[in-house]
Amino acid sequence: KKKEKERKKKERRKERKKERKKERKKERKKERKKERKKEERK
Repeated sequence: KKKEKERKKKERRKERKKERKKERKKERKKERKKERKKEERK
């Protein structure tokens, strides 16, 4: 039973990592858009 708990913890961590990666990608896209706007102004 203890091992079961450990496994669940690991699974959750993996899920969180995936979520974070997705969030980072979104953030990067936003940053790129901002950069483009700045470039267009010049």
